[in-house]
Amino acid sequence: MPHRSTPRGRSRKRGAPHPHPLRFLRLRLCLCSSPPPRRAMELPRSACSKEHHKIYAAWFAVADPDGDGRVTGADATKFFAMSGLSRADLKQVWAIADSKRQGFLGFGEFVSSMQLVSLAQAGEEISQDSLKREDLSSLDPPVMEGLDELLARSKAVTHDPLTAVTSVIDGLKRLYIEKLKPLEVAYRFNDFASPLLTNSDFDAKPMVMLLGQYSTGKTTFIKHLLETSYPGAHVGPEPTTDRFVVVMSGSDERTIPGNTIAVQADMPFTGLTTFGGAFLSKFECSQMPHPLLDHITFVDTPGVLSGEKQRTQRSYEFTGVTSWFAAKCDLILLLFDPHKLDISDEFKRVISSLRGHDDKIRVVLNKADQVDTQQLMRVYGALMWSLGKVLNTPEVVRVYIGSFNDKPVNETAVGPIGKDLFEKEQEDLLCDLKDIPKKACDRRVNEFVKRARAAKIHAYIIGHLKKEMPAMMGKAKAQQRLIDNLGDEFAKVQREYHLPAGDFPDVEHFKQVLGGYNIDKFEKMKPKLVQAVDDMLAYDIPELLKNFRNPYE
Repeated sequence: MPHRSTPRGRSRKRGAPHPHPLRFLRLRLCLCSSPPPRRAMELPRSACSKEHHKIYAAWFAVADPDGDGRVTGADATKFFAMSGLSRADLKQVWAIADSKRQGFLGFGEFVSSMQLVSLAQAGEEISQDSLKREDLSSLDPPVMEGLDELLARSKAVTHDPLTAVTSVIDGLKRLYIEKLKPLEVAYRFNDFASPLLTNSDFDAKPMVMLLGQYSTGKTTFIKHLLETSYPGAHVGPEPTTDRFVVVMSGSDERTIPGNTIAVQADMPFTGLTTFGGAFLSKFECSQMPHPLLDHITFVDTPGVLSGEKQRTQRSYEFTGVTSWFAAKCDLILLLFDPHKLDISDEFKRVISSLRGHDDKIRVVLNKADQVDTQQLMRVYGALMWSLGKVLNTPEVVRVYIGSFNDKPVNETAVGPIGKDLFEKEQEDLLCDLKDIPKKACDRRVNEFVKRARAAKIHAYIIGHLKKEMPAMMGKAKAQQRLIDNLGDEFAKVQREYHLPAGDFPDVEHFKQVLGGYNIDKFEKMKPKLVQAVDDMLAYDIPELLKNFRNPYE
């Protein structure tokens, strides 16, 4: 059978030189399996000839009986059994093909799995590197016993509509609607903590947010990873980025105003409407076709100003917006440069707004080649000292040192030892970035569980405050007393329900929001709603993860 390589197969130039010595191109190569920039990809995972593409498309229709575009573990066990491979080999095939641990195979992953099966049938050892072989596009499809009969039979079969959960994300959507959302609505959790979730919040691509003072290289960092500029990008020594810019994948290059993007139901930004038109006028979405943006969305932020400028010159709640994005993001990069190590009061408040997301924070000392080795040691020590006063954690925060721009490293200043250090540090940071798409599903589950626990504690607090209100007289005085002594009331709730103190919300923020409500109008404690969330955490989520793990384990 003749084979013709796709354009993607011809675009591999692993040995090609790159103008930057640190070769940030490897990040895009790893995430996107070497697709040429700005070209549509038929197969997002592995290249194959057009003839094989047609064959695998027909096979995928058989392996996906409900026609939802996903081959689940149960579907795979039936289909892969026709290969005649051992259970151990098929376990390895699934683990490599479903490297993102989504619990299902899309068409691209399915093609990869079939190519791995073909290699295993030929007696070759399979690994993640097997998908990087140069001859992969010409590899014959595997031998599948009994598949021809199923193909003939499937032509006359019509698919029933989807009725069952076919991925971890779908399962979380259903659990949220059926068990968690009723609790949030009953006790107005969305007004105190985070807006109600929509389908777009679950389906959104992983996001990386960059924070720092002006001119620390946030916009340049994104441009460097993309190896090109993006619509609306502007770089300069002055505070140039005056708005929040979401850089994401799109069919063409354009910018979308904040008011427009915030009302689009298929975008995960509808919750930003709570910050008002003043913020939305300083928010925009920059779209462009790029293979890296098919996997990750970047959030570029305005440089944090010093002194009173932050509060007097911004017409919206800057720390509230950063806190909202922090809850949505998978990684938060705090950028510093050697000449801007001071952490202003406002930057300290911004970092404090990231409370509860410590596991997402990475610190980057950018433009480190602007000082020599001796000065760099002093700068690093000063930065660690400054961060120690702001990040109230017993662990030492990880600081990456490098120069993230298109210019070669200034070896005259840092010397060969410094250059080698930069390369190793940036490799470590790249590993973090490369792992984001693979860990996206796990991160969704983690954030969902955190939200469920926070909503449950919120319900306990509101139920307790409601119970403390008098039945008839003196309600206004009782409410004011409860608000004034809210810290003590939190302690009572903690002791009564044996809850961890670290999971409770910030007292001052809770006071501020609670002051706008009449406590007597809240719902009484409904044990059934809380019990439903407890059952979800104890049984439903573990069962969901069990159903969509590697089916051969």
